[in-house]
Amino acid sequence: MTDIFDTRKTRASDWFKTLRDDICTAFETLEDTQTTGPHAHLPAGRFERTKTMRDGGAGGGGEMSVMRGGRVFEKVGVNISTVHGTLSPVAQKSMAARKDLDFGDDHRFWASGISLVAHMNSPKCPAVHMNTRMFWTPHAAWFGGGSDLNPMIEVPEDTAFFHDVQKQACDKHDPAYYPRFKEWADEYFMIKHWNEPRGVGGIFFDDLDTGDWDADFAFTQDAGRAFLNAFLPITEKRRTEAWTDEDREIQLRKRGRYAEFNLVYDRGTHFGLQSGHDPSAVLMSLPPVAKWY
Repeated sequence: MTDIFDTRKTRASDWFKTLRDDICTAFETLEDTQTTGPHAHLPAGRFERTKTMRDGGAGGGGEMSVMRGGRVFEKVGVNISTVHGTLSPVAQKSMAARKDLDFGDDHRFWASGISLVAHMNSPKCPAVHMNTRMFWTPHAAWFGGGSDLNPMIEVPEDTAFFHDVQKQACDKHDPAYYPRFKEWADEYFMIKHWNEPRGVGGIFFDDLDTGDWDADFAFTQDAGRAFLNAFLPITEKRRTEAWTDEDREIQLRKRGRYAEFNLVYDRGTHFGLQSGHDPSAVLMSLPPVAKWY
């Protein structure tokens, strides 16, 4: 079983790297083709890559790809990581989806994934989040992830389009996936202290372990591919629209809510910090500028 999972770990981590490369290329193309609008005079944004480490490198690490101050993107990060080690009791408790998992005396883990957050210059372009990951322990292995749209000013047709692309990706594998994972996203991305959603949702899944690893991996790959198909057309449509100072104010306040969710509720943030990963990578999701009431 160990030999099988060594191969599967390599396949998964290689895929996350490929997806990272595809997304970064697509985003830099958006920058190159932004020839009108208030930021068109800026140099086209490019990703800067920085190595990250866990436990001084002994526990693995990853790579941050961050673009700042571009024509389309005010800040976007596309991180990949492959980490391993032993789970502390606090880290085990942060794994809410696997509360039933008995670690016994063997607390080893391995995790690999991609995590993306984009904060846009234009308030008419929605912010967006996406991640997919594989998690392994000697007792179980599973996938998780999803993507969700965070418009500053919601456009119903964009919300419907984003969800339709997610649904198509889910329906290829199981017609029960989309309604289940949409509901999970609606519940997960709720800012409970404000009793309001972080955005307009998408899909969220965790603890995906049907007993068919190849099928679960194939779905995880399609969920990752669906992200660009869902997000790029919306951005291409909205990036040249005019916006006002009032729109920017709304955007900055929405970003404040986004930051609150990630710091207070997001399980990935909690797990990353509690498992000793590089804080700069864990907190990459925070917006560059935000406001609070």
